[in-house]
Formats: sequence, structure tokens, C-alpha cells
Amino acid sequence: MQIRAAVTVPAASVALAAVLLTAPHSQAAAGHDRPTAPHGKAAAGHAGPDRCARQTLTVRAKAVAGDPAVLRVDVTNRGARACVVDRVPTVTFGDLDGAALPVPEGGTGTYRLAAGGTAYADVRTIADPADPEARRVDTVTVAASAAHEGRSFSAARLGTGARVLVWEPVTTWWQRSAAAADRAIGLS
Repeated sequence: MQIRAAVTVPAASVALAAVLLTAPHSQAAAGHDRPTAPHGKAAAGHAGPDRCARQTLTVRAKAVAGDPAVLRVDVTNRGARACVVDRVPTVTFGDLDGAALPVPEGGTGTYRLAAGGTAYADVRTIADPADPEARRVDTVTVAASAAHEGRSFSAARLGTGARVLVWEPVTTWWQRSAAAADRAIGLS
């Protein structure tokens, strides 16, 4: 089930939903993800890293060349140790309520970032740019974890023109490469 970006949802509900919408370990990249319990504590039988501190992460976003309806986002762990972020990025749009939904849907979990490691995700902001219900926003905000404030990017900085078109946005889970994120969102 998808929500529309224009639906009014309390901010606390959006943050909680983003925390809950993460992938199960069974679909994680081998050796790159480890199941963890809430708040970055290791799951039973697994020693694992803590949650990444916001200040140790660099978040970037840019429109995919030739398709301004798809944004590529990435997060890099600048810390000296591995840490974990939410399995899917939290992506919000200007003053609209709601966040991009993960594709495919998933359970709870985290994504492990090695020290110096980078993960990638693609965000499809709108399926049909001619959709009459499209909303237009000036900024997109991306956070590696729902508990983080996130980083805002203007439409001009993203390379989408004066505005970003939004309607029923979706995001991939974090991936090992930009090519894997492209495949996950359906780009060739």
C-alpha cells in the first residue's frame, strides 16, 4: 500500500513509520548487513556496531542524469568504526507530510556501513511527470536514520530545475553501489 505525498500525517508518525520500514536480514547484501535490535544493539547471538552518529555521516543527493524524477542519494560513514543506519533512507519533500515509501516493502532492520563505506539508494519522486495531481516542492530532505534531522537539498542543487515534482514517491533500500540502486528502482 502506498501513501500519497500530500496526505497529512503527524511528524512523529512519519518518523516511527520510517524506523519500522526497513529490510529483513534475509534480503540483505551478504556480509554488508547484520540484523540488529532496536537502537543499534546487537541481535541475540550477533556482535554488531552501534547506530551511526549523525555528525559522522555525509549525505548527498542528485538527480539521475536524463531522469529528473529519480534522485540518487548516498551516505558515507566518515567515522573510524563501522556503524548502522536504518535499512532505508528517510526522504521527505518540502512542506508535504509523509515520506517516500520503500520498494520493496520490508520489515525492520539496519544497514551496516563500514568505516569509510558508502551506501546508495534511488528515489523516484513521481511515476508520471504529467500527472495532474503532482505536487511541486522546493526542497528534498534525506536522512540515513529516522532519528536524524537529515540534510535538505534545493531543487536547483539536485538538478531537477526550479521545483521537484512529487506524487507517491518511493525509495530503494540502501545498496552497495549506484548501479544496484538503479536496478532496484527499475533503471536499466
